Amino acid sequence: MAKEAKKSGKKNLPKAFVAFGKRHGEVAGAYEALASACHEAGPLTERERSLVKLAIAVGMRHEGAVHAQVRKGLETGIEPEAMRHVALLALTTMGFPNMMAALTWMDDLLPEAEKAPRTKKKGKR
Repeated sequence: MAKEAKKSGKKNLPKAFVAFGKRHGEVAGAYEALASACHEAGPLTERERSLVKLAIAVGMRHEGAVHAQVRKGLETGIEPEAMRHVALLALTTMGFPNMMAALTWMDDLLPEAEKAPRTKKKGKR
């Protein structure tokens, strides 16, 4: 697993983002406010938004973003198999090697999560 995460409350934030926030607090705050506004701007539930964001990360072929979305999905109670299903759905659009890359990135985190006791949060708006 990449050495990108730093514990901050309940969130695992990338070290680079934490450092950026310290250096450019106003910009980081505006970015977080924009992200929050985007999340609340439509009818999707927290679960649906999380799966969509994971699918976008998979489609971008962005390992760090896949790791981040898997962590966030686990924090909101999304089942590992639902996240793996997102990668599987990419197969016919992105091809087998790209789908396998996404599964590999997910499996950097999911096996450990599957061993831990699970607390499931309800999907919120």
